Amino acid sequence: MSVPATAALAARDQLTLALDRAAGARPIEGNRLEHHPDSPRALDAMLAAIVAARHWVHFENYIIRDDATGRRFADALAERARAGVRVRVLYDALGSFGTSRRYWRRLTQAGAEVRAFHPLLTRHALDLLARDHRKLLVADGVWAMTGGLCIGDEWAGDPARGRRPWRDTMVAVSGPAASALDGTFARIWRRAGAALPPDELDADPASNGDSTVRVVEGVPGRARVYRAVELLVASAAERLWITDAYLIAPAPLYASLLDAARSGVDVRLLVPGATDLPVLRNFTRIGYRDLLRAGVRVYEYQGPMIHAKTMLVDRRWARVGSSNLNVSSLLTNYELDLTAECEVLTEALARQFRRDLASSREIVLQPRRMRLPARLAAGTAPDEGDTPHKRSGYELGAVAVVALRRVAGGLRRAIAATAALGCAVVGTLLLVFPRIMGIAFAAGAFTLALAFAVYALERRRARDSDDG
Repeated sequence: MSVPATAALAARDQLTLALDRAAGARPIEGNRLEHHPDSPRALDAMLAAIVAARHWVHFENYIIRDDATGRRFADALAERARAGVRVRVLYDALGSFGTSRRYWRRLTQAGAEVRAFHPLLTRHALDLLARDHRKLLVADGVWAMTGGLCIGDEWAGDPARGRRPWRDTMVAVSGPAASALDGTFARIWRRAGAALPPDELDADPASNGDSTVRVVEGVPGRARVYRAVELLVASAAERLWITDAYLIAPAPLYASLLDAARSGVDVRLLVPGATDLPVLRNFTRIGYRDLLRAGVRVYEYQGPMIHAKTMLVDRRWARVGSSNLNVSSLLTNYELDLTAECEVLTEALARQFRRDLASSREIVLQPRRMRLPARLAAGTAPDEGDTPHKRSGYELGAVAVVALRRVAGGLRRAIAATAALGCAVVGTLLLVFPRIMGIAFAAGAFTLALAFAVYALERRRARDSDDG
């Protein structure tokens, strides 16, 4: 072996070792990965896996709605539970806030076990900040699917009413990594109540492909996903293509994107044009000017919401999961990502990224302001034809909230003005109603003090029990 080849192999091994340590995840070989960029088909694949399950179904999602799509899942899960399959459903209490009690009661009456993660009415005030943002389905411990897709009509679409589905990405896993994903479900299930019975985790799937996978669990305070993403960004030498639904990168990660582009890496960011959270989209736009000056190419997807969370690094690494590149996902939520060394998945994601760019507008830098070009960057996505997307009332309301003038400097001024007005209002209230405001601030301070004290006491008890 030549000296350059040896050096390249050594660097590759060092990167692998660094990623293993940063992510807290071991490489799992022998997997088959299937890319699902079409949300309705991904939903159908999940339903088919539920129907085919013979031993257990472990189902976890941030949002499970009580709509037509949610009821399709309830029907499938209830049928399996009545057939004797052990069905466990874990939903986030905040993300699924609008789902009726009747929906969950129907599942429990069929024999499924349902748990809410971090209920909103709790004495553990700090738990309200740590949400279960993961999306995972495991059938019998041998097949799993994870990514960014939630359970609701937004992802299914409604062709009869001209509403296209949200664009999201899921990955189906067959092989040993499916069992590892099942293990992540067991750990978070335990955080919401009693542990799973041991025989519900005894699956030992055989090798089913040649893809190497790392299952990265995002846990509040551990920053595993954050460290893995920073390492992947820093290692990029050829291309770094990122799709993210709510991109507000922390300062170190933002600096890494700038550095990669300045060093000649093809850095491209794809973010939503229309979004369900316009305020977050505004914060994303604040950083456009510096990104464009560094050479990053920024695109806003046209049509329905793009909800995918993917990353391509060179031709080796692919990341798909539930984590958005913002502080909430990277530091405070429970998240679940797959980092794969798989040329098939990497190329599939690259093809989909190019198709998404064909339905996107590229942001261009002008001397004094930024503008969105009136034309699309390149044609129309081949599988969507020329049929326009008819936005729902929810999407139209979201789009109407933010004018295009609120980008870059304009948005900074708007935020500064809002902060100034808010401070002025608070100051005025303190002068006019000093006693009432003082009591309100004191009550808030004592409430926070009590919450922190309870949290510290419970952490100490948990540590003592672990030591015992």
